[in-house]
Amino acid sequence: MVNWKKRGSKGLATTLIGIVGVIQLAGGLVFGQNFSGAISGFVRDSTGAVIPGTTVTAKHTETGLTRSVQTGEEGSYTMPALPVGDYEVTAEKPGFKAQVRQGITLVVAQEAVVNLTLDVGNLAEKITVTEETPIVNTTLSSVSGLVSQEQIKDLPLNGRSYNDLLLLNTNVNDNRSNTGAHAVSYSIGGKRLEANRWTINGMDYIGTNSQGTANAPVGISDQLLGVEAVREYNVLSHTYGAEYGKRSGGQITVVTTSGTNQWHGSAFEYLRNNKFDSRPFFSSTEGAPPFKRNQYGGSLGGPIRRDKMFIFGTYEGFRERRNDETTAIVPSAQARQGLIPCNVANPTNTAAACPNPGAYITAPNLVPGILPFFRYWPAQNGPELLQNGLPTGSALSYSNPWRPVNEDFGLSRFD
Repeated sequence: MVNWKKRGSKGLATTLIGIVGVIQLAGGLVFGQNFSGAISGFVRDSTGAVIPGTTVTAKHTETGLTRSVQTGEEGSYTMPALPVGDYEVTAEKPGFKAQVRQGITLVVAQEAVVNLTLDVGNLAEKITVTEETPIVNTTLSSVSGLVSQEQIKDLPLNGRSYNDLLLLNTNVNDNRSNTGAHAVSYSIGGKRLEANRWTINGMDYIGTNSQGTANAPVGISDQLLGVEAVREYNVLSHTYGAEYGKRSGGQITVVTTSGTNQWHGSAFEYLRNNKFDSRPFFSSTEGAPPFKRNQYGGSLGGPIRRDKMFIFGTYEGFRERRNDETTAIVPSAQARQGLIPCNVANPTNTAAACPNPGAYITAPNLVPGILPFFRYWPAQNGPELLQNGLPTGSALSYSNPWRPVNEDFGLSRFD
């Protein structure tokens, strides 16, 4: 019994060490996928001369995270792999007044260039500059298009599928009307539909698209749920760096919302039904076909330990009940009785064998035992199909089959 306890304790310790190791390795891989941002620049004095050895500190104002580096001999500094959000940058050097730069917004997969100028004076004195640093990528050659948090949360989305906002970029085409697909089908930068790659927090995001048949991680609802979970995402169409790969098309980098030093949350309910719809032009129903969609959920995030640990979680439920309009080609009413047009029964000698080519005759070599199996085909309720003005033995069948869709999305994040 004592030996079992020892082995159990040792096994538990080994398991915990393994979990911590996997987390550390995963973290290293994640940062390599560039789902974060960076800040870089130069520190100079009032004459324009560079100042090496200056301590530059970036503070993430939402979480209190700080990162400090020193400028090199050429007066430059860089801070890679920073979480996206608002920052305050401070430069300090003995013999100079400290400078604080506020209003810096760092977005995903982009680099903010913040150049600082220090004046001679007491270090205890501070010069504060508040400005909006443009989110223009001035250090990389890639062409990118940011879909911001405000756009994701505020723009109307039918089905709350945030991938529709890809179209805010001028080099993105929606090909659903050409392919007839219900799921997303985007071409980015003129590349093929299946060539795009989606990542979320640095990991490949495929959803139900494990075979690559579409080019976005949609779910069973054909929607990409999780508006509350997404902070922003960036679209790289071409000329991107070596940290991106696997596919030659657009690189869509998604960053999720994280907890901050303040608790924040939301709750929502969206409803669509046929009471608010008109009849589709090609629908065979008298009014709008039955349709009802509910999307509901909420989110909550905040600090576990202020400036140290944060948590965020969200849930979204998707419930849809609808009748999909479908059109099928089925055997005509006469064909279900074993009759076919004379011109079909005698395709090579129609003129000699068929005084009336459009007349129905008993099918040659008919096996009567096959007729009961026609009941497994939908019955004709539309017009008979003609070819060159003659019947073909086939017809149209319209139906509105009932299609229930249930999907649940959940995401949690710990920082």
